[in-house]
Parts: sequence; structure tokens; C-alpha cells
Amino acid sequence: MKKSILEVKNLKKYFPVVGGVFSKPIAWVKAVDDVSFNIFEGETFSLVGESGSGKTTTGKTILKLIEPTAGQIIAEDIDITNYSASEMRPLRRDMQIIFQDPYGSLNPRLPVGEIIREPLVVHRVGNKKEQEERVVEAMQVVGLRPEYLRRYPHEFSGGQRQRVGIARAIVLNPKFIVADEPVSALDASIQSQVLNLLMDLQQKLSLTYLFVAHNLAVVRHVSDRIGVMYLGKLMEIADTMELFNNPLHPYTQALLSAIPIPDPEIKKERIILEGDIPSPINPPSGCVFRTRCIYAQDICAEKMPQLVDIGSGHFTACHFVKKGGKTEFTKKS
Repeated sequence: MKKSILEVKNLKKYFPVVGGVFSKPIAWVKAVDDVSFNIFEGETFSLVGESGSGKTTTGKTILKLIEPTAGQIIAEDIDITNYSASEMRPLRRDMQIIFQDPYGSLNPRLPVGEIIREPLVVHRVGNKKEQEERVVEAMQVVGLRPEYLRRYPHEFSGGQRQRVGIARAIVLNPKFIVADEPVSALDASIQSQVLNLLMDLQQKLSLTYLFVAHNLAVVRHVSDRIGVMYLGKLMEIADTMELFNNPLHPYTQALLSAIPIPDPEIKKERIILEGDIPSPINPPSGCVFRTRCIYAQDICAEKMPQLVDIGSGHFTACHFVKKGGKTEFTKKS
């Protein structure tokens, strides 16, 4: 039986919108709204969705880089939801993050050797000589030469900078890493190199990933399971091949229809979503996707469908998907 390394229960993160003379909250941005899932040891669980769907906020909230509004975060059977910064510090050795921006996430005033060494200093791991040895080892593992130790971030390319960020994340030998769109800022040719590196590291170091992305081709390449988010809520969760071969939620179907096929002779029916993602300050009633769904009916405005298992670990939140994956869609007239 697979061991769950992380469990998220009914997670919420609301940000206040302040106004008035006294800067009091006048509304709330519902960035993450009642999200539940678990991640098994050694797997890559990916969150996908449009910009503004709450993927990155979910990842940062799980690591408690931002505090959750409600819900539970359970890491290896320990409820860390209400842990203080001092209580979280010992756990941070096992929970790291790779940031999206390889330019903004590195301190331009420090050479890369010091950037990678910093987590070891913070957590008081070894003496200076041992720390330097671990830094060199981490650099070699991610494909950087040891002689780059004294170079500054501006002397590296985007792909090399992201390798520095990866080295910083693995230098403490963590168990769990949140990879927040780690290749979205890189050229296509470099993306594949970094993705292959992450997959190799997962095998060598027995890592577990929460992979945040909007590129479904990338997600298909690296993921074991995928969660599809829309406006702070999970629409569907399934194994990677199951999701791509049998997407059940209308939103997932629309996302997959947008993936280009590298063959001009193959005709593919595209599902066009009208309008933009609604404001998380005032999301639609009932199903948050109903305003853009071609199958929406009256019940969709009245009741938010729950994320339910329709069989074989395939979860979806739609009124018209039944047990066994049977769908009862009817297009709006």
C-alpha cells in the first residue's frame, strides 16, 4: 500500500481586500477554496489550470510560506496547520521549494556557492568545510561545474540559474519539493533538460514532488497523478494516463483540446471557452465553472458539485458525471 507523505483537507486561503479610512477588509479574494488531496511517497502530483486558478498559492500554503485561512495540512501524519515559524523550522529541512523565476529567486549580491550553502547555514548542518563539500556535490548533481562557485547569478543563463535553484532545494536532502512552474520561464530546448534533471533527481534522491504548471504537455511528461484547478477549486483528479485518455470534467476536456498536435493533417475539435476566468473576489454561485461551461444547467447555479470518486481513484466535481464515469451532458440551447 502506498504511503501518504502529505494530506491536504479542505484547505482555504483567503486574502483580504482592504478599503476605507481604517483599511478594514471589505472583501476577500478566495485564492484557494476548500481543496483536498493527498500525495504519495515517491510520486509526482501535479496541479494544472489557467493563471489565477490558485495553483501556486496552494503550494506555498502547504509549505506554510503563507498561512492557511482554514483546513488541515498533514505531513507524514503530523498536523502542521497551526505550527509557528519556530515549530516549522526543523520540518523545513524535509520540505523545499523550487521557484518559478530563476532570475528573481536568487540573491544577485551573493555568489552561487553561498546561495546554495545558505540552507546549510540556516539549519546548522556541518562545519564550513563540510558545507562547502555538500555544495560542490549538489552542483555536480545538477550539472554545474564546481569552478562556478564564485560566480554571481548574472553570469549564468536562465537554465543554469534554475539549476542553481534546484541545487539549493536539494542540498538539505529533503523528502518533498514543491516545484512552482520550474520551466515556464525557460526556452523550450532548456525546458526538457531541466525536466529530465528533476526526474533523474527524483529517482536518485527518492524525492516526492508537487509540480505546479499550466503546460499540459510538460505535466504529462513528469506526472504520476494530476489535479485540475479552476478558481481555487479542484475540478478533477486522476492518474496521468487516465486523465489524458478519459477526461470527464468539461473544464479538463477544454484544456486538453487546446494541446496542439504536431501533425497538420490531423484535425482536432477544439473546445473554446468563452470569456475570462471570473474574479475570485466574487466567484459564481454553485459550480464556479458554470459561467463558461457549454453544458451548464439550472442545478449548476444552485449547488456546487462535490469532488467524488467515480471509480479507480478518478475524482471529478460535476453534476453530470456519475459513478463508473458515465456522463449525462446536454449542451445549452
